[in-house]
Amino acid sequence: MGRPRVKTIESDTTTGEIAPKVAEETVVKAKKPTKPGKAKPRSKKYQEAIKDLDRTKTYPIEQAVDMVKKMSYAKFNATLEAHINTAQTGIRGVVSLPYAKGKKIRILAFGKGAEQSGASFFGTDSTIEEINKDKLDFDLVITTPEWMSKLAKVAKILGPKGLMPNPKNGTITNDLKKAIEEFQAGKTEYKTEAKAPIIHIALGKLNQPNEELVTNVKTLLQTIGKSKIKKVTLSPTMGPGVRVDLNSI
Repeated sequence: MGRPRVKTIESDTTTGEIAPKVAEETVVKAKKPTKPGKAKPRSKKYQEAIKDLDRTKTYPIEQAVDMVKKMSYAKFNATLEAHINTAQTGIRGVVSLPYAKGKKIRILAFGKGAEQSGASFFGTDSTIEEINKDKLDFDLVITTPEWMSKLAKVAKILGPKGLMPNPKNGTITNDLKKAIEEFQAGKTEYKTEAKAPIIHIALGKLNQPNEELVTNVKTLLQTIGKSKIKKVTLSPTMGPGVRVDLNSI
């Protein structure tokens, strides 16, 4: 193909008139070569941790928990995490972990008796205004039914973060104290991500006995239901993941 021609304007020095002139101009657009993305190299601690891990295998829950403990390289008491690939999105429910431990859940309670319920914070109209400004310093919201009309005003903030009270998980109740005691004792909500069929959930601390952690894992997986689960990976807060043999559920 020929080079593009671009019209330019030139003045005639004899007549003073402005006449069009056709000039040739080469247009060159340099394209920067694209480089394929490079995976971030793993740390020496990570490489050391996985030396005895066979990534092609799945392991019974008991062995997987033991391996997660050994491969954790955090300098603090790490958490046992479960990452569950499910058959579909929209899976949610509540499980009571028999041996739940860890940091205390920060619960915000709305309704009659909230101040005596044992909640970390009790809600008022001012609290709703703070939520509307995206100020969230709590992990769970529990309310009595009559406050739901007010909380609906901040549903667009609480909903996407999984904090909107829901009767299905026991966070809308007339007995705030009982509900809070249950959640602090190990009652935990699980659910898939909004746009992906995967559940992420903490199941205890690594300094707990293996038997307790194994029981927590089995309780969760049995509650979800084996037919809804495609893959389970257990991992520490810092360290590699171990795939679980679903036949050991």
